[in-house]
Amino acid sequence: MSERIGLYPGTFDPITLGHLDIVRRGLKLVDRLIIGVTTNPDKSPMFTLDERIAQIRRETGPLGEEFGAEIEVKGFDELLMHFAERVGAAVIIRGLRAVSDFEYEFQMAGMNAEINPDVETVFLMADAKLQPIASRLVKEVATYGGDISPFVPAEVCKEVLEKLKK
Repeated sequence: MSERIGLYPGTFDPITLGHLDIVRRGLKLVDRLIIGVTTNPDKSPMFTLDERIAQIRRETGPLGEEFGAEIEVKGFDELLMHFAERVGAAVIIRGLRAVSDFEYEFQMAGMNAEINPDVETVFLMADAKLQPIASRLVKEVATYGGDISPFVPAEVCKEVLEKLKK
């Protein structure tokens, strides 16, 4: 039986508890999960690519051990389906928070299927209490002095606040 490789792509700026919930759920479906960290030209990242990769490795390390699955974190700056092919992924894992996410994700899944019909897209619903969390909102709340500790891991909370001091 061949290894089932999943790819969970995103900007993860910063990684949130919602992202980690999707990682946990995704690990139940694959033998190896590659978290693909990308840049988005429409977004201004708070953290560099290297900083985001380091955050994700630190925060997901214990999950790989817990689920007995391998987790790799890799940066990429290419078409998602080309990256998926390059890393041997058979499935793209995407998290859904709300109906508004679905329209965009459905369109992307259709485009991706046209590019490579051998790679499936799987949508996972975030835990209900984590659904409102978005990296963009975490940064906004932190910028205006709000408490982001319910939305991100403790170490990430410290890093966001440190970035805002600079």
